[in-house]
Amino acid sequence: MLDQVDISGMGPRRIGRLAAFDGLMLEATGFQQPIGANARVIDADGHAALAEVVGFRGDRTLLMALDADAPHSCGARVEPDRRGTKVDVGEGLLGRVVDALGNPLDGLGPIATKSRWPLAGRRGNPLDRARVVEPFDLGVRAVNALLTAGVGQRIAIMAGSGVGKSVLMGQMIAGADADVIVVGLIGERSREVSDFLATKLSGEVRGKSVVVAVPADHPPLLRLRAAMRATAIAEHFRAQGKRVLLLIDSLTRVAHAQREIGLSLGEPPTMKGYPPSALGLIPRLVERAGADARSGGSITALYTVLADGDDTDDPIVDTARAIVDGHIVLSRALAEQGVFPAIDVGKSLSRVMADIVGADHAAAARTLRRLWSAYEENRDLILMGAYREGSDPMIDAAIAHHPLILDFLRQGQKERIDMNVAIATLIGSFGA
Repeated sequence: MLDQVDISGMGPRRIGRLAAFDGLMLEATGFQQPIGANARVIDADGHAALAEVVGFRGDRTLLMALDADAPHSCGARVEPDRRGTKVDVGEGLLGRVVDALGNPLDGLGPIATKSRWPLAGRRGNPLDRARVVEPFDLGVRAVNALLTAGVGQRIAIMAGSGVGKSVLMGQMIAGADADVIVVGLIGERSREVSDFLATKLSGEVRGKSVVVAVPADHPPLLRLRAAMRATAIAEHFRAQGKRVLLLIDSLTRVAHAQREIGLSLGEPPTMKGYPPSALGLIPRLVERAGADARSGGSITALYTVLADGDDTDDPIVDTARAIVDGHIVLSRALAEQGVFPAIDVGKSLSRVMADIVGADHAAAARTLRRLWSAYEENRDLILMGAYREGSDPMIDAAIAHHPLILDFLRQGQKERIDMNVAIATLIGSFGA
């Protein structure tokens, strides 16, 4: 049955009815709205819950509930929600913490914004994307010297659970040379959100930061929207010509959310149960970051990627590694030795480093990498005592320099190392 409600100045508004609900997916009849449109499901007692159109099945519209605990009843009214697919953006967001729908979580009152930006971003011309030619100081010695980042680069931080991804992100936030910092905390424990704000976004950094937080117990659509909202906010500031640092923790949780949505819509599971839409989401999200040649602004993006079971060939890890401009792999073995940040130099790479560093810097970084590789390839022989000193000059040098390399990688959580200092230290220890 289809109701029509006449609103002055707007014409008839189509009202549908809830016909089915299986705990995550709602089916409505008589509700003809495009994919991505918002809706309100109003039960007989007047309780209203938000949902989003995600697909169609015959003449029924499929919606994903944004409130998993809503007491829906058969025949409930389904009305269009005017908030649509745009998000509020502006200077008023700086220093604030919001949820996936833009509601403030910090208890500081309403957020005054004057602009709106598409949640899914604005599709641009690839030729408007500027090259990465300027170094970006992240305040971490090993990253600045060995994996030098550039303004507009997209970097994935890959590791298993409990190896220090969030800690490394906190160090980069404190040391980053950015006008605006946008953080998306997606699918993490609620305790970690307050801990992140207290320990990693305190002081002056908080005033230029925007945090979008959606814990793990929220519906998958909200987790997905949080990543898209954080990216949309970063795009708005980039369009104003600002240098933005975007951090998404974690990209894997975003893919998990899309997996839940895709499987609910009947998509076939492929590798490790991921439907095609979950793997296709990653390039769509990551490609929105980068430098803009028209505005002069940039989004330098960091994405944490959880390697389930420390499997670096996991589909999400592999997909992310293929689309980003560099990746930092954290080693559990180094973490167990007390080396933090536990960066595996041999497996990590910055694809833009060759374009933004000098010849002396590049040569010193190559020397350290060769020494690291020689030691790792012969680690078992060295630790067993099977290697005889003098058999290979490179291995001898690797053994002699290994403690120096580990000291170079180590850095305290609250310690900030300027890029020039990091480069000078690298060249002084491993230069020609």
